[in-house]
Amino acid sequence: MATDRFAGAWRLVSGEFKRSDGKVIHPVGPRAAGQLLYDGRGRMNGQLMGLDRPKFSDENPRRGSDAEVRAAFEGYLAYWGTYRFDEAAGKLVHHVEGSLFPNWVGTDLVRNVRFDGERMTLTTDPLPVADGMTYVGTLVWERLV
Repeated sequence: MATDRFAGAWRLVSGEFKRSDGKVIHPVGPRAAGQLLYDGRGRMNGQLMGLDRPKFSDENPRRGSDAEVRAAFEGYLAYWGTYRFDEAAGKLVHHVEGSLFPNWVGTDLVRNVRFDGERMTLTTDPLPVADGMTYVGTLVWERLV
């Protein structure tokens, strides 16, 4: 089964989104950590976190200031769902069932896949940003188990 090659845990090695004007964007900040988990039977979850997110001034997460909550949200991406791999096309599809970003629920996130030993590179097709520009996201993952 093609999904078997994804099965296991993966840690983020590097990630960037490059705009068509050459500017580089880091979705959760320039220093990031992340993990992808695939069960080999079509279920997955993924998380990315900026390592420089400021702590809340209160230990209760429900008492964060608007600025603290915004920084926490902007520095974290998380979703789960199902996945399938079209080996002939080299396309990995994450069907999002739940996400920190509500607009992704019920959508498909499609990635181009390249394997190099224990590393997997996922890239997006060009995605619209603004003013007619696009960006291509590239995340490099290394197999943990």
